[in-house]
Amino acid sequence: MQRLLIFISFILILSSCKQNDIFQDQPSVYQTGDNLLWAKTTFNDQHWKNERGNTSDKLFWIRSHVRLLQSPNGPLGLKIQSFGSFDVYWDGVLIGSNGRVAKPEIAGTERSVFSVPDSLSAKGPHLLALRARQSYKQTTQRGVDIKLDNYISLLKSPLIMMSFMNLMAGAFLIAAIYYFFLFANSKRKEYTILIFAIICLLFFALLIIEYIKFYIDIPYTHFFVRMEVIGWLTFSISLFVPLYFSIQFNFKWKVLLFSALFSTLTAIYILNLGHYDWTAILYSLAMWVSAVVVVLYAIIQKEKGSIIVLTGLILSAIAVNFLYYDLGIFIGFTIIVLCMLYLHTLRVRVIEEEHQSSVLLSSRLKLELIKKNIQPHFLRNTLTSLIDWVEESPKKGVEFIQALAGEFDIMNDISDAELIPIHKEIALCKTHLSVMQFRKEMRYEWEESGIDEAEFIPPAIIHTILENGITHSMPLADGKIYFLLSFQRALNYKIYTFETRAENRLLTKERKGGNGFQYIRARLTESYGDRWEFISEAVPQGWVTTIKLYHK
Repeated sequence: MQRLLIFISFILILSSCKQNDIFQDQPSVYQTGDNLLWAKTTFNDQHWKNERGNTSDKLFWIRSHVRLLQSPNGPLGLKIQSFGSFDVYWDGVLIGSNGRVAKPEIAGTERSVFSVPDSLSAKGPHLLALRARQSYKQTTQRGVDIKLDNYISLLKSPLIMMSFMNLMAGAFLIAAIYYFFLFANSKRKEYTILIFAIICLLFFALLIIEYIKFYIDIPYTHFFVRMEVIGWLTFSISLFVPLYFSIQFNFKWKVLLFSALFSTLTAIYILNLGHYDWTAILYSLAMWVSAVVVVLYAIIQKEKGSIIVLTGLILSAIAVNFLYYDLGIFIGFTIIVLCMLYLHTLRVRVIEEEHQSSVLLSSRLKLELIKKNIQPHFLRNTLTSLIDWVEESPKKGVEFIQALAGEFDIMNDISDAELIPIHKEIALCKTHLSVMQFRKEMRYEWEESGIDEAEFIPPAIIHTILENGITHSMPLADGKIYFLLSFQRALNYKIYTFETRAENRLLTKERKGGNGFQYIRARLTESYGDRWEFISEAVPQGWVTTIKLYHK
């Protein structure tokens, strides 16, 4: 909370800072043609036009009357933002060039900075004259925007801004790479992680493209290419941010929201074609409104973190409205991304809690599996039967001991596993039948159909169904109980069917499965989530149990 207050204070300080201008300028005037006398301060330009008009690829001049309100602190610098190539005259003295005016024209950059000689930097009126040509992008007539300030400050201020933006861009690049790797290497695919990684990468790209003009010289002929890229990056971010919130907060109408937002952003692009800054502002507004709708729904549904996110959205709106656009939009986006990161930490905590629960469940299931075979009445009855067999037929008693040891060996081998090969499960069932034949002195027959040896299954679930069949069934007329395990595979699922062919015991109350069925359902949930069905019911020939497992 303390860091949040410091951050808000920083924003308020920035919003309250307003730089004092040291100059005043009058609207520029234009004249087609070429005459070096037009650079002189004594020339009368009252008859010149207030608009440039269509100059084709001809030379034209621009004159701006400027008044320095105070002497500069250090060398005076002049920043010019305009299209074309031009020579710069200050009070009739050539102080620099941007591109090459002579044919064939070499396009200048949209932004250029020049140093004004100290002898021409006195307080009072001055004249800025540009000898210009715009052979390319002739239909685009941008005005001349000038700024006078300390020359060192004009050069350093973009570098200072770039340093902060580079730090921010680096952070988002590292975050994007980390979350891409996290998504790619996670068994449990959380698509909010992928979307967050994409947003971080888009935001990194937006920062780089926005400030690339300070790294390389971009001719005015390619100025709009950069603006177009910025527009599409902003379009994409404005689409993905509400989508992230809608998934994170389980918003009901995701498809409707996404369709409406995409249509709105497309309409903004078409209706404001060529108005790049205004289009980006409208993109951001559409994104903000959509996000607020989702978060308000989340607050109504009492979703965790929704109030924090709403606070962040309000702060981002304040930043955009009270700071100049280039800085405000990035601070606003950063606040929103931090809110997304906060939601992700909440989600990670939920996943950790689920993992801890699964670990506890796995441990409990392991204990249940062991208890199934060391429960007192099972051991007592088995040992009593063993004593009888040893006394009556030592050879059969040895077989009984070997069968019992074999079952315990398999149980010990599979107790730590979440899934085991189906052949091990079948071996466990056959060994158990060998033990029970000695115990109950009854014949059991085991059959299989369509079993795929490559399949895996949670341990002891078929064994549990087999135990229920033994406990709740009586032999047929031939003195036997038959068990049939079959397997089938379909396009979207696979199914195990376990049939007990016997006479069902008369029940005093409805049979619901007890602890055995609870164990089976817990094991299926541990391994397959909610992608399973378990049905166990009586049939005229005995009992049928089906386990249907759906593919991912």
